[in-house]
Amino acid sequence: MSTLLRDNQLKRQNLLDILFRNVTRLCAFAVLALLVGIIISLVMSSSLAINEFGFGFLTSSDWNPVTEKFGALVPIVGTLATSIIALLIAIPVSFGIAIFLTELSPQWMRRPLGIAIELLAGIPSIIYGMWGLFVFVPIFADHIEPWINDNLGQLPLLSPLFLGPNLGISVLAAGIILAIMVIPFIASVMRDVFDVVPSLLKESAYGLGATTWEVMYQVVLPYTKIGVVGGIMLGLGRALGETMAITFVIGNAHQLSASLLKPGNSISSALANEFTEAVGDLYTSALVELGLILFFITFVVLSLARLMLYKLAQREGRGA
Repeated sequence: MSTLLRDNQLKRQNLLDILFRNVTRLCAFAVLALLVGIIISLVMSSSLAINEFGFGFLTSSDWNPVTEKFGALVPIVGTLATSIIALLIAIPVSFGIAIFLTELSPQWMRRPLGIAIELLAGIPSIIYGMWGLFVFVPIFADHIEPWINDNLGQLPLLSPLFLGPNLGISVLAAGIILAIMVIPFIASVMRDVFDVVPSLLKESAYGLGATTWEVMYQVVLPYTKIGVVGGIMLGLGRALGETMAITFVIGNAHQLSASLLKPGNSISSALANEFTEAVGDLYTSALVELGLILFFITFVVLSLARLMLYKLAQREGRGA
């Protein structure tokens, strides 16, 4: 009787295990099927614009719904420019925040500051956009842009980038707002990965006379470089797809200019502004193709990030 009961229990456990494995496999393939479905729907919906403009859609700066001449160059440049500006500002600031929280901050201050950073990460993007438009942009136009024009705008190589009208609304302002948005994400990841470094490694370096910077640069960063790169890529992915905050402060102008102080446009802001007003199949198809391009850019960036992390892991394996 006990043997029969034990056999029944084993059969039941085997059935449950098979069910569990199949459910998890179904969930994994459902995500993959969803990704493929999104790609197929974007390609099908943008096929009219792809057939009409071809590769020239990527290199043209035209955007005229009246004549149905569309090009993605201005939104692509705006998306990449604001994301690069955001990372150039956010990476060193996030690194400084993470160092302070893990190495320099008093113990009583670490938890409140950590909670504050996490709260900043949870603020909706539209709040950042409204704050940028009504608070940051006037300050930027009255005090920061004149200084940039008078100083950086006079440098021989940088003058094309930093000469422009003092409007406040610009690609540079959008990049700064975007940096403020992604700093909490990158700083939180860096703080978490810095915390996992064994204290013995840092204390040994301090015992040998190393400074705080030397410990961070020669001990902590090599130990956590994979996590740091992952945090930066997380911030970049957030920056590439941001919509509402950029829409408020970038100016939404389909004009290609070398100056960062002039209004521009991004893919996400163009979609947010014009999709509901698109009249005609070609106009709608061109906007969907913009979405397909953004999807492709994000996919390439994240794939390169994964490749970089894989190479770093391989290098660490060979070093060991």
